[in-house]
Amino acid sequence: MRLLSYWKTYKRLFIIAIACTLILAALGPARPWLIGYMVNKYITSPEVVNESMLLTWSLFIAGLLVMESLFQFISTYFSNLFAQSIIRDLRKQLMRKILTFKMKYFDRTPIGELVTRVVPDLEAITEVFSAGFMAILGDMLALIVVIGIMFSLNWELSLMVLIPIPILIMATRIFARVIRKAAQQEASAVTKLNTFVQERITGMSLIQLFNRQKKEYVEFEKINKDHRQAHVNAIWAYSIFFPIVEFLSSLSIALMLVWVSMTALGLSGEEIKDNFGEVISFTLWVYMLYRPVRQMAEKFNVLQRGTVRAERVFKIIDREDNIQNEGSVTNCDFSQEITFKDVYFAYQKEDWVLKNINLSIKPGSTVAFVGATGAGKSSLVGLLGRFYEYQKGEITIGSSQLRDLELEFLRKNIAIVLQDVFLFSDTIFNNITLGDKSISQEEVEEAAKAVGAHDFIMKMPGGYTYEVGERGGVLSVGQRQLLAFIRAYVYNPHILILDEATSSVDNESEEAIQNATEKLTKGRTAIVIAHRLSTIQSADKIVVLDSGEIKEQGSHSELLKLDGFYKTLHDMQFSEEHDEIRK
Repeated sequence: MRLLSYWKTYKRLFIIAIACTLILAALGPARPWLIGYMVNKYITSPEVVNESMLLTWSLFIAGLLVMESLFQFISTYFSNLFAQSIIRDLRKQLMRKILTFKMKYFDRTPIGELVTRVVPDLEAITEVFSAGFMAILGDMLALIVVIGIMFSLNWELSLMVLIPIPILIMATRIFARVIRKAAQQEASAVTKLNTFVQERITGMSLIQLFNRQKKEYVEFEKINKDHRQAHVNAIWAYSIFFPIVEFLSSLSIALMLVWVSMTALGLSGEEIKDNFGEVISFTLWVYMLYRPVRQMAEKFNVLQRGTVRAERVFKIIDREDNIQNEGSVTNCDFSQEITFKDVYFAYQKEDWVLKNINLSIKPGSTVAFVGATGAGKSSLVGLLGRFYEYQKGEITIGSSQLRDLELEFLRKNIAIVLQDVFLFSDTIFNNITLGDKSISQEEVEEAAKAVGAHDFIMKMPGGYTYEVGERGGVLSVGQRQLLAFIRAYVYNPHILILDEATSSVDNESEEAIQNATEKLTKGRTAIVIAHRLSTIQSADKIVVLDSGEIKEQGSHSELLKLDGFYKTLHDMQFSEEHDEIRK
């Protein structure tokens, strides 16, 4: 019912499709009656056969067939246009919703599952309108018209013909239940298969590195077998249902012939001839009764598969997992102090990742977060961009509460350079501007020169128009990092966040990135998550995190004097580096 409610958006297309369906429902059943009339009037009539009238009626019936074909074309075209228009809107609605979800949703939802919702699930829903609902409506109307005409001509013969129908109705109901279950299994199997394939192709280097090709193939065979079985279950239902329909169809014809034979015993030859056309009409109507039922069985499958997929799509659309953008402040001055006061954050219930965070960041200063893996460094900066929502405490920029800021306005003033830089399968220029038409080629080149990346870009074939491949696979880690710095530079943020930007690069790239960092942080509030302590010794403030709590904060020299967590981390790291040099 929720799917059908979308017809209101495209009333004109819907009305045209429905009108053609109604016309076809009337034209189809009328044809057997006209054939029966023609047979009685011009073929079996005792008078001399009127060849010209027989030809005229034959041409008329042929013209009727042409009209049916024309209306069938119009009905099919507008039904599919109607369906594709609705699915386009649904896909936009779904994608718009996905784009608003919190990062926590993507942390626990496989990419393949979302791809399945946006692409194949919506394609299955398309058929609900184009090949499901419209076709079933047309078939139902045709059945009603056929039965009505049959009873108006000969109610006794009609009753005889319809004796198998209750059995057919029962079989159809059982078939519909089986198909729905099979459709659910199929939908689940498709999701598992898509997720598995997507993840394994993305992580192919890891699979080959650890020689897991055979094991992954065995796992794929299992999932593929389940996928096949889900389809086989539906095919099994068809293989039983269709022979039942054929048997009942033949039974109706047999019952009709038995009735005609019994009633013909007391009739004269001329009376039998008069009924010959009626027998032909009823024979054609019986096939028109059972053919839609056979087709409706397939349409039920389409309908069931589509509604099962629709349930999954609507589940995402209705999901309240998006960041609440209730803020209205769009005039906040970001050149003010950022304050964390008694902040608590957890990914799950009260399993706190951050506890009792109290911190102030002065405007224009550079603050570095250090600590062991899992200490809460990335989680802390993720709160500032509202990628995650904290449960307790407050974060303010000047006198403005973070949640009072309009979300788009907030994120326009924050740029993040991640450790694992993501690049789209597009040109270098488009990966820097992210499609922002207000950023010119000159601005991009100026930013590239400022961070020291212009030379390596110009060495690429086509320069800034060079296609970097999926996830930037043709570039080195350092080159991808430099592009991320250019991206941050051209967006000119007030607050810059560097999330372990140098942890995975070589010494040469690190030097280039350090130079880029100096250029980018100048005159801005900079928050740096550091793995190598040597890169943040000049920071205005260093915050030491451990198990989600701030243990120490101060400058490099101040923290060394404390002889605490920071000094321990410092001595361990520099001791390791010294050992590496000696080796």
